[in-house]
Amino acid sequence: MQQRITLKLLPSEAGLVSTVQQYAAQTIGVDTAAITGYQVIKRSIDARGRQPWILLTILAFVNEPFQERTVRETFLQDVSKAKHRVVIIGAGPAGLFAALKLIEQGIKPILLERGKDVRARRRDLAALNKEGIVNPESNYCFGEGGAGTYSDGKLYTRSTKRGDVERILNILVQFGAPEKILYEAHPHIGTNKLPDIITAIREQILSCGGDFLFEQKVTDLLVQNNTIYGVTTASGDSFTADAVILATGHSARDIFELLYNKKILIEAKPFALGVRVEHPQSIIDTIQYHCAPGQSRDEFLPPASYSLVQQVNERGVFSFCMCPGGIIAPAATSEGELVVNGWSPSKRNNPFANSGIVTAVELKDFIHFRKNNSPLSGMYFQQAVERKAFQYGGGKFVAPAQRMIDFTQKKLSATLPGCSYLPGITSAPLNEVLPPFVANALQKAFVEFGRKMKGYFTNEAVLVATESRTSSPVRIPRDRETTQHPQIKGLFPCGEGAGYAGGIVSAAMDGQRVAINAERLLLNKA
Repeated sequence: MQQRITLKLLPSEAGLVSTVQQYAAQTIGVDTAAITGYQVIKRSIDARGRQPWILLTILAFVNEPFQERTVRETFLQDVSKAKHRVVIIGAGPAGLFAALKLIEQGIKPILLERGKDVRARRRDLAALNKEGIVNPESNYCFGEGGAGTYSDGKLYTRSTKRGDVERILNILVQFGAPEKILYEAHPHIGTNKLPDIITAIREQILSCGGDFLFEQKVTDLLVQNNTIYGVTTASGDSFTADAVILATGHSARDIFELLYNKKILIEAKPFALGVRVEHPQSIIDTIQYHCAPGQSRDEFLPPASYSLVQQVNERGVFSFCMCPGGIIAPAATSEGELVVNGWSPSKRNNPFANSGIVTAVELKDFIHFRKNNSPLSGMYFQQAVERKAFQYGGGKFVAPAQRMIDFTQKKLSATLPGCSYLPGITSAPLNEVLPPFVANALQKAFVEFGRKMKGYFTNEAVLVATESRTSSPVRIPRDRETTQHPQIKGLFPCGEGAGYAGGIVSAAMDGQRVAINAERLLLNKA
């Protein structure tokens, strides 16, 4: 017999198989020996009271042989000589999972990535961190795996209606992700482990006969009679196909400009902008786990995280991409523009906790950038803020920064605390760096956050500018049912860059969805 059981355990108990089996047996009224094993279905932390608890839902095997969890595998086949071909622009989560789905459907993917493979990217990231030199084609945003590879690997999403989350997680486990992502309430892989997973996916695509080409920056779309039939790249190569999936990510500004110049419909959309906030991890642990002053968190608990939201003058201010035990990284894609992001290794064992704290930017906020009603106005507004941050930092991607309370009081910080941001930080008045409506909303929100989390509002926290790539400032429209561009047949806008996703899982689901629709298009052609 197999029985689903929910347990509430102390952190020290939840990791001991024998203890879990003992409590499971007591819950259903059998001898402990009757529990031959269990699979974890869900694991979460309840830290609302003075004592944090682990909530564990298991599938217990009672008086029958225990069976290990079966990870669903994706059916893949040889498509090297397939009748149909689809070009995929961008090798981020949307592009990679679209390629896997196409192979599953018997279609050959031709994946074009402007950047380098995950290993080669590391050298460019080192140059950015240590020397302040950015490679515009290979950085934290561009390259194999996209922005997700080197920006943490969080796998939770609110976009459950857009696709099969469980399927995406199972595929990641198939390619090397830890099994725990299947049951943790907030699954996370870690930046240190993602490169091997991304490499394994690429090797699978190649072994099935797909093409996977690096340093192939798409510079033009080949369109005839409002139907796309291929692309050309900066190297002078042309690739023809039956359809094109555009999965370039939220930072591919040249793609937005290409579409605009070719009079292919795009739209300005709201996004968010703010700063990355860094506290000592011990402060967040103390707040969330209710530790006594000077006491460390329970060794059986992970570094604590948080999620915050506040309305300020009818404008939302919220935390984004919170990284316990994490690092702040330079995420710029061009010289003279300063962007920061955050990531955590799998163990989340760095001494700092960081999170984006951003406020909503509406269409009305950048109306002064809307020359000739340009759909690129939000992008230009975003770019202007990043350039100002670079100027206040003084160059080489040194970031302007300010202590939290000082920022709310518009007081220049005389000193700055230690910070994980490797290019370095310099004291600056962030109310001058950020647009006034952003600075004002953040200043009021931080005070309110301090009321919600006692100890959060402190000058031990440092704000680093600017967090500006939370989402795309441009949407590439598509038909709700077919997911094709309404103007160009065979063009499938996809993922974060097109405005239809907001993280690894939602982008992967969107990639699979458009791949399914691409197959339908090809079947109708046949």
